[in-house]
Amino acid sequence: MSDYSTLVSKIIQKTELFEKSLPIRNHACCSKFFFHPHPTSKVCLFFHGFTAGPYQFEPIGKALFASGYNVLIPLQPGHGIAGSWNGDNPPPLPTKPEVYQEFALSWLKVAQDLGQQVVVGGLSSGGTLAAWLGLECLKQIEIVLLFSPYLGGNNVMVDFLVEILPIYYEWPNKDNPGNHGYEGFPMPALRLFLDMGQDILHRVKQDPVLPMFIITSDSDQVINKNELKTLFLELLKKQPRSWYYCFDKFLEVPHTMMTQAEGNKSQDLLISIAKAYIESNITWNEVIAIGHKIMQGKTFDTAVNELKLTHRVSPDLSVLLAVLNKKIIIDAFS
Repeated sequence: MSDYSTLVSKIIQKTELFEKSLPIRNHACCSKFFFHPHPTSKVCLFFHGFTAGPYQFEPIGKALFASGYNVLIPLQPGHGIAGSWNGDNPPPLPTKPEVYQEFALSWLKVAQDLGQQVVVGGLSSGGTLAAWLGLECLKQIEIVLLFSPYLGGNNVMVDFLVEILPIYYEWPNKDNPGNHGYEGFPMPALRLFLDMGQDILHRVKQDPVLPMFIITSDSDQVINKNELKTLFLELLKKQPRSWYYCFDKFLEVPHTMMTQAEGNKSQDLLISIAKAYIESNITWNEVIAIGHKIMQGKTFDTAVNELKLTHRVSPDLSVLLAVLNKKIIIDAFS
């Protein structure tokens, strides 16, 4: 226990010292840690989105800490740094994937010493990084959560421009009060994630994979949802414990889905759905089977009991089944 306490103190002190030297843009961009006084059954390692900061995972981080898990949300390289950034003086975002990959590997090593099982997750480009880490480190990670991972954009022409243009791009929602990150970025800094995403789509077809839960939204105007469905189907072939959920359009869940401040009025719903995956150990077919019994008039508890899944299912799964598109269940049993 003394070794654990020493490790936690070193993580906090080393991170604070490094971030003071940058300096950090504002407190919201500082790395966020939620540590219990002892190692935990699960350790959650989350990667924030492109040009954003750890603030994106603070709500879910607090919820998972309250559920008994240690949580790490480190600031990514080149992000959250104070400065007068613009097209003539762009923020110092990395343009080589190795910078992010080495960062992810180093934090995975830290997470392994804080508990029994490591859960990795990420939003957008952070989801891309989480998926890459999951493919690289099968034995060190239990499951991966991908919140609208950026594998490609929703417009072929935009993807083409990302690939070839060295321009500076300014976010349309840069004035959103929930956005504490950079207002813009040089296009080559995003290009590496597009390339990484396409490589992930290729790798899942031929390499071993981990169980992954893909969460996206019909209101997401950034990512290519067809590629996410392709990713899910490829994962499902090898890892039946992989899940997929897409928020219905009427919920208006944006690409920046992790916080209410950034536009997701259904933040608590998102957290419950993520917890359902983290705390359950059942296949996608078993999720559908529970949903089918509920559609036949059974209660959630009765359905779970009849399928003998009581000890493998989180109570939060009932929340996911309540909002899951019923057509998915009907099609599975037609």
